[in-house]
Amino acid sequence: MKEGFTLIDSLSIPSELNNLPVVESMIDKACQTIGIDEDMYGNVLIAVTEAVNNAIIHGNAMHTSKEVKLEFYETSDGFGFRICDEGTGFDHGHLPDPTAPENIEKENGRGIFLMRNLADEVSFNDSGNEVNVFFNK
Repeated sequence: MKEGFTLIDSLSIPSELNNLPVVESMIDKACQTIGIDEDMYGNVLIAVTEAVNNAIIHGNAMHTSKEVKLEFYETSDGFGFRICDEGTGFDHGHLPDPTAPENIEKENGRGIFLMRNLADEVSFNDSGNEVNVFFNK
């Protein structure tokens, strides 16, 4: 997480995809609080919901007994979301390039690529079960 952050809101959800509307409501509220424009809203919505999807599907392997925690924070220069799952994590330093010819037709593997292209900064903890998605103001 960025230094000098102020936690604004947080929630925990069971690892079920039908909880995504709750996540989207939190994102809506957060974006209204910050007062971001429509173009940026789309980037935030896609990047954060992708991170939550990854946490539910890959991190917690859809085990409904495991939760995904979502935090919304603000700093002097921007705002972000921290998404944590209860899984063992993954090696985020060695991801296949989804734009490489051998990966173009694969159904998976584009989520983190999307997050990195939509947010101003994406960082993971060492184990890979926590991601921060940050946007400049």
